[in-house]
Amino acid sequence: MISKQPTGERLLLEELPDRWRGLREAGPVRYDETQGVWQVLDHESVAAVLADPATYSSDLSALTPTQPDFETFRQGNFVGMDPPAHRRLRALVSQAFTPRVVQGLEPRIEAVCARLLDAVADRDRFDLVDALAYPLPIIVIAELLGIPAGEHRLFQEWAGVLFGGDQLGEAPDMADLERALEAIAPTVREMNGYMLEYIRARRADPGDDLTSRLIAAEVDGVRLRDEEMVGFVALLLVAGHITTTALLGNAVVAFDRHPGTDAALRADPARVPAAVEEVLRWLPPFPELGRRVSRPVVLGGHEIPADGLLMAHLGAANRDPARFAAPDVFDVTRSPNPHLTFGHGIHFCFGAPLARLEARIALRMLHERFRMLAIPSYEDIVYQNPAVIVGVRQLPVEVGRP
Repeated sequence: MISKQPTGERLLLEELPDRWRGLREAGPVRYDETQGVWQVLDHESVAAVLADPATYSSDLSALTPTQPDFETFRQGNFVGMDPPAHRRLRALVSQAFTPRVVQGLEPRIEAVCARLLDAVADRDRFDLVDALAYPLPIIVIAELLGIPAGEHRLFQEWAGVLFGGDQLGEAPDMADLERALEAIAPTVREMNGYMLEYIRARRADPGDDLTSRLIAAEVDGVRLRDEEMVGFVALLLVAGHITTTALLGNAVVAFDRHPGTDAALRADPARVPAAVEEVLRWLPPFPELGRRVSRPVVLGGHEIPADGLLMAHLGAANRDPARFAAPDVFDVTRSPNPHLTFGHGIHFCFGAPLARLEARIALRMLHERFRMLAIPSYEDIVYQNPAVIVGVRQLPVEVGRP
């Protein structure tokens, strides 16, 4: 599902936070009878849920539809695992995907940004998502993994199918999810096959890339199996790609909707990192994280049974007045900014440093290239399905050059 915003009405990206605030008015914990899930809405409770994997399990396989082609994904996707399996896989991956590796990508990210912006150098209007926000993280991830440049488009096609959400409404039930899984299964199968073949080729002929480092990573004599690496690559598509795409689009919309913000950041580029954090708080790309209650528990005055499905609502928690001063004010100078957009505890988003770095570089280079960047018509914005991700699919912008 995609949606356009008529002129004169509030943007979807402004309506969503209003909905999240309305949810919180019923109390820190509520039961959604329509979807059959418990919603946790205040900052303190959400942080407590995310910090307690023994009580609130990340393994939802017993509660969600199954699809054979997704089982390979599950093997290396430690986001959906609990300790000790989570600890083992994350430790292995951490050996190859280190902070130093991410920071070392800065020159390459700048070069990719420059090339993408060069491609629209003669245009006064272009789609920011198509020109920059979408291809940038895909190219960076593909290069990081050692994927040949001529095949980067494959990643774009896969990501478009996996995160398009065209088969879902805004409040999907289990039947909707099952239909969606069946619809995207052929794409998952194609991606599995490609990545398994590529990993096996790299195992026979290693190079200087993340795939080769993943193959060599070892903890206590244990290494990643090929199928586990496929799952981690799928995780990178989420953590290292779609989050950055959404973050960049959301930033441009938020800056444009708050007059003076863009000019202030141009005048003081040192504010950009704090501005990125405020965009993350304001519009978390994935506003809810699912957890399975492993034992009966009392939370927020409610008794939640074992195997209950619980949604930790990051969007609502990020607007909690008990944790944030003036939470409904978009403030790019906000400090501290303890938002929960990247999670909390052992499952803190693995791709957060890369997403932050890409966003900072891209916003800085947009400011350097264009003396003005504005959205000429909000009617032309096309949104992602917020049931899958909060962001824009098309964002036409108008630019002026120095």
